[in-house]
Amino acid sequence: MAMNRAQKRYSVSVMLLMAGYVLILLGVVAYHDNHPLHGPLGYVAGLLPAFPVIGVFFVLGRYLVEERDEYLRMQVTRQALIATGFAMSIATAWGFLENFDLVPHVYAYYAAILWFAGLGLGACINKVVAMRGGGE
Repeated sequence: MAMNRAQKRYSVSVMLLMAGYVLILLGVVAYHDNHPLHGPLGYVAGLLPAFPVIGVFFVLGRYLVEERDEYLRMQVTRQALIATGFAMSIATAWGFLENFDLVPHVYAYYAAILWFAGLGLGACINKVVAMRGGGE
């Protein structure tokens, strides 16, 4: 199935953002390995890898606005809702367990990793729903 304009723009944007993320993260880690990060430069360097990830969230929102096909928009919305529920549920449960010293501390950026994993789960659920004929 050929991609429409909104899908192409979304795909290219996500690929560019993720390529930027990898390059920025590798650069910041390499710099940090040789120079301790502190002060304003440390904050800037520490935040740089977050910007492409935040960009992906923006790009998904833009895709939902630009997508003219209501069925595709509904599928991506379902996928994002599943991802959000998945990530927030695990983060909340982990936070309570961590609060009672039952599990180790996990860095907050893992919430985004959980969300991206939830997108995969949402895509699988979309496939199952479509195979059952309940696409609406």
